[in-house]
Amino acid sequence: MNHSANPERIQAILDELVNLIHQDPTTVTPMFQSLLGILAQTNDSQDINIIKHTLRELLSALKVFLPYRDVRKVAIFGSARTPADHPAYQLTEAFARLITHKGYMVITGAGGGIMEAGNRGSEVNMSFGANIILPFEQAPNPYIDTSSKLVSFKYFFNRKLMFIRESDATVLCPGGFGTHDEAFEVLTLVQTGRCAPRPVVLLAPNGDDYWYRWIEFVQSELLGKQYISEDDLFLYRHVHTAQDAVDHIMRFYRRYHSIRYHHDLTIIRLNTPLPPEALREMTTKFKSLLVKGDIEQVMPSELGFDADVYPDLPRLLIYYNRNTFGRLYQLIDYINHIPDSVS
Repeated sequence: MNHSANPERIQAILDELVNLIHQDPTTVTPMFQSLLGILAQTNDSQDINIIKHTLRELLSALKVFLPYRDVRKVAIFGSARTPADHPAYQLTEAFARLITHKGYMVITGAGGGIMEAGNRGSEVNMSFGANIILPFEQAPNPYIDTSSKLVSFKYFFNRKLMFIRESDATVLCPGGFGTHDEAFEVLTLVQTGRCAPRPVVLLAPNGDDYWYRWIEFVQSELLGKQYISEDDLFLYRHVHTAQDAVDHIMRFYRRYHSIRYHHDLTIIRLNTPLPPEALREMTTKFKSLLVKGDIEQVMPSELGFDADVYPDLPRLLIYYNRNTFGRLYQLIDYINHIPDSVS
C-alpha cells in the first residue's frame, strides 16, 4: 500500500475523522499516521495480521476492563497443573476469597490449577480471566469460562500488558516457566520504573520451600554477583498465609495511593495527609533519593496540573532521581507506617 502520492488528501481525511470522533488531534492523529506508515512499509500479510489482531485484542480487553478501572485488582500467577487438593491451590483459593472480600478484584490467566483457584475463591463477579489461546493445556476453567469478564488472547504481549496495566498488585504462587516469566517481568518493570510501584507477593504454603530456593538464587547469584542492588530485595515480599498476603497488599495502599511523573517532578498521591513533622523526618531519612529540594506536601489545586484526577487527595512533591526504585519502595513503606499524628 502506498499512500504517499496524495499526503494532503490523506491528512484532510484524517482531520475529518478525528473531528467526527471528538478526540484530541494531537493524540489521535499520530496513531492513525503510525498505522498508515506501517501499511506503507509492508505488504506482508503476516505483518498486517499481527497489527490487526493486536489492535482487535486490545479493543476487546479494554471493553472488559474499562468499566472497572477504578477498582483495585490483584493479578495471580501460578501453575496450571496444581491439583485442587494441593495446599498451594487451597491457599490461593483462600487468598482470593479474602482479598475480594476487601473489595479488590482478581485477575488470573483463566486456566486450571492456581488460576482456577483464584477464580474459584473470588466472590461472585469479582474476578477476571485473561486466557491465552494455546494448542495444548490451556482452556478457561469452569469458574470463569462463561463470565463476561473473560478475555482471550492470541499474543502473550497483549496479555502481559493487560495483567500489568489493569492490576495494582501481583501475587506469585509456585509454578513453571510462565510463572517465572511473569515474576521477573513485573520485577524488571518496577525496578526500572516502567510500571508504578506495587506489592509483589511470593505466596507458598508453610513447609513449601519453593520461594526460599528462588530467593536464595536471587541473593546468591544476582545480588552476590552485583547484577542487582541490595535495595532491589525490597521489591518483593515472601509470605505463607492468605491473611499475610492480604495484609501486605492492604498495608501498601494504607496511605500511599498512586504515583505519576511530571517532567523532573515525582508526584505521590496520598489517601490521607502527613503531619508536617513527618515531612521533615522523611526528607532527612530519604535524602539519597532527592536530586534537589525537600519533600513537600500540597493539594492538587496548588499545582496547576494533576488537579482533575483524585482532586481531594494530598500530594507529595519529590525531585526524585528515578534510579533506585527499591529505595522508593522503602519510602512508600515509611509513608504507610507513619501514624496520623506524630508526637
